[in-house]
Amino acid sequence: MNIHQELSASLGTGFINHLIQSDKVYRPELLTNDHKQGKKVLTTILHELRTCDEFWFSVAFITTSGVATLMNTLIELDKKNVRGKILASQYLNFTQPEALIRIKQFKNIELKIATKGDFHSKGYLFKKDGIYDLIIGSSNLTQTALCSNKEWNLKISATDNSELIFQAVKEFKKEFEAGSEVTADYLQMYRLLWRNQLDYQKKVNQIRHIAPKIKVVPNQMQEEALSNLAQLRSKGETKALLISATGTGKTYLSAFDVQSFKPKKFLFLVHRRNIAEKAMQTFLDLLGPDIKAGIFSGNKRELESDYLFSTVQTISRQDNLEQFSADYFDYIVIDETHRAHADSYLRVIDHFRPKFMLGMTATPERTDGADVFKLFDHNIAYEIRLHAALAENMLSPFHYYGVTDFTVNNEEVNDKTEFNKLCAAERVDHIIENAEKYGCDDGEVRGLIFCSKIDIASELSAAFNRKGYVTKALSSLSSEADRQEAIRRLESASKSEKLDYIFTVDIFNEGIDIPKVNQIILLRPTESAIIFVQQLGRGLRKTDGKEYLTVIDFIGNYSNNYMLPIALYGDNSYNKDSLRKLMASGSSLLPGESTINFDRIAKERIFDALNKVNMSKLLDLKKDYFDLKNKIGRIPTMVDFLERGSRDPWLYVKYKKSYLNFVILVEKDFKHSLHVEDLRLLENFSLEINNGKRVEESLILLHLIKHGRLKTSQLKSEVQERFEYSLSDETIESCVFNLNFHFVKLDYKVVKINKQLLEIDEELSKVISNPVFEQFLLDSVYYSIQLFTREFDKDKFVDGFLRYSKYRRKDVCRILNWQKNEEGVINGYKTINKLTPCFVTYQKSDSISANINYNDHFIDQGNFAWESRHQRKLKSPEIQKVIDSNRILLFVKKRDDEGKDFYYIGDCTIAEDGINQSIVPSTGVPIVHFKFSLDKPIEDNLYRYFEDV
Repeated sequence: MNIHQELSASLGTGFINHLIQSDKVYRPELLTNDHKQGKKVLTTILHELRTCDEFWFSVAFITTSGVATLMNTLIELDKKNVRGKILASQYLNFTQPEALIRIKQFKNIELKIATKGDFHSKGYLFKKDGIYDLIIGSSNLTQTALCSNKEWNLKISATDNSELIFQAVKEFKKEFEAGSEVTADYLQMYRLLWRNQLDYQKKVNQIRHIAPKIKVVPNQMQEEALSNLAQLRSKGETKALLISATGTGKTYLSAFDVQSFKPKKFLFLVHRRNIAEKAMQTFLDLLGPDIKAGIFSGNKRELESDYLFSTVQTISRQDNLEQFSADYFDYIVIDETHRAHADSYLRVIDHFRPKFMLGMTATPERTDGADVFKLFDHNIAYEIRLHAALAENMLSPFHYYGVTDFTVNNEEVNDKTEFNKLCAAERVDHIIENAEKYGCDDGEVRGLIFCSKIDIASELSAAFNRKGYVTKALSSLSSEADRQEAIRRLESASKSEKLDYIFTVDIFNEGIDIPKVNQIILLRPTESAIIFVQQLGRGLRKTDGKEYLTVIDFIGNYSNNYMLPIALYGDNSYNKDSLRKLMASGSSLLPGESTINFDRIAKERIFDALNKVNMSKLLDLKKDYFDLKNKIGRIPTMVDFLERGSRDPWLYVKYKKSYLNFVILVEKDFKHSLHVEDLRLLENFSLEINNGKRVEESLILLHLIKHGRLKTSQLKSEVQERFEYSLSDETIESCVFNLNFHFVKLDYKVVKINKQLLEIDEELSKVISNPVFEQFLLDSVYYSIQLFTREFDKDKFVDGFLRYSKYRRKDVCRILNWQKNEEGVINGYKTINKLTPCFVTYQKSDSISANINYNDHFIDQGNFAWESRHQRKLKSPEIQKVIDSNRILLFVKKRDDEGKDFYYIGDCTIAEDGINQSIVPSTGVPIVHFKFSLDKPIEDNLYRYFEDV
């Protein structure tokens, strides 16, 4: 179809009947924000910007945060000289002057402002190849409007001759011409006007605060945590652990619980005196005159107080401990509990026997393997992790920018780069350029810069100072007084003493409160997700006047770059496919207004690191295994890993062929009486049956183990009820064939079929009589069913395959009900029973031979160009089988180093006039070109992933 036919079809879909087939690219669409469904208005705006030739924005309000969500894309457009015009409004003086300054740095954008009238439009217009996309609705250019608010916007596509576009362009030109240039003089005037209004509003707020204070009450998450604590105590538990991200109100939560508990004597234990003093003030604000509170730290010993706030260094001294009996305190709170395995903490914990002890930490998982959970009897009262806190708007939003680190003398910064290159003048300029480009919320930076070594931090701090910044370097060698003075100056309102940046090494990762931090710069490789989240947390605490946190991460050629998506998206599965999908999704799956942005090279480096890293190293598997074991207090199951969001349990199967094999390896005291043949059978169940790719086999196996038999009618009903698709007799026969391992040419007797009844074979009955075998086989079965159920989406399910999930060639043969595993000979495609799966490696290796270097590619999101094998003609039997197929399935992976799995893109039909005989240009041998039309256009994120070079 030509473009006019495509647009006509899209109008039919959008305005007449949603069942009418049309290209998704041109369909009318309602744009809303719903991160749980991966929907953000921002995602569409970014996509339109990346693909347009020109753009126009006409919006009433622009905030710095709104510009921040678009920054990386605006930088790309500036480099490509894609022209744009932006019209904002001075209406209500809501548009922020810093936002206008941020836009003014782009030479490709004309910026004007409407200074008269009640200008209140919200429209975005994009032009590409004679087609306009118009977005009009309720979203201004703010982070909340583009990411989280309840917004309705309509997107439509039309030609440049359409009446609607004619009107839109005419209206925009009229308003833009009437607007005023945003000059330096205007900005100076407007900044003063905006600041005066801001100061006035602050005074109004201060007057309001003179009124009686509003009673502080728990938020929803705190209510749930308090309820859980009460339930634990009702069961006789005396200890519990609260896992709560930095800035989510741990201290208030503990105060609420203490208020409910009403202890006569109470101890709050921390590692720094300033934290003890802040905690005491929080308790006094909430509990008021009901308590008598005091400090027990250093020379200050207010022992007459009933509520003591103490540093561990002071109270852990033996002479101080001896002043208190074991049952002196009724309730003890231990803050930053991940430190609790230190001798000082252990002395305190061992000495006291309170009625209740609450541990609080943001990161209970330890890099040294210490078991924090055991100290609190594995009682986890509640978990408020970073992403849950962002979703609940408990933290400041952040805008993360992954920026390519500087190349010094044509050498990329990596794990081994020398000191002089890390501190070279060119690199300093590169850091400053990006720090200024991405800026901060209000233009007045208060930043932390994390470095890897003390000498690097000192030298970079000196270099920044020579450039006119006011900075200070701190490390573990710095005194507590130096640290507190630096923090005071960083937050100071006095321009004469304010610090712009603190360079830090191995401190400020945790246990420090600097709410006004609005920019974090990372100049060190991400060694662990835990440390990254700790560093990010330094800037996430909310405070008055702070709109968001800017995070600038300089990404060199580090081997640990794969850690970044794990840390940023909170995905601890270490599943490469999951992490790739998150990277491709950008910010669409991120809760709240926060965004994640990488430049092209930085993104490539992360994907390269993901492709190269071995996620099944024994050391890493053991760490996560014992972390989870510590957390739950027993040997974890595969289902435990799945349900608790830990490492993908399939990695354990991949490493040792079955999860039981891994448990036997690491649990030296684990006892079993299984024979080698039994272990091998469990391996085959794990690898060939219970991999979550086809659920029917696992369901049959579950019923056989539990009940010994299953009617095929019952199986069909269960599948229909749970997944809403029909199960054929052919698929049931294939499942039985595979359960007996005929598909992989093994000989085990698992299931017998007698007409419409499936029964367990005596051979399987015998082996499951061993409780260890049954336990681990059932775990494998439950894992497979839960994995399939979690990933299942009926709107993406197409006759056995889940769109955009990954499958090996062997999986595809099995799900297509083939009687034989053809993976060894299938290569790019094969037709059996009029079914043709096509497997494509999208980006071919540079070293690939000419005879397999096929020119397969997406023509657009709805069409795919595919080539046959070489030396094939239209009349070849192989080609005729493809043409006559009842079903053509397209599977694609980006590169060979991703592994053996391919994304299922969808089913295809051969387009009209979509078959052409041709030759290979380099060799002259015959080849057949096909044009496939996809049953549904490929989703934007995955399409961009394949197309990004």
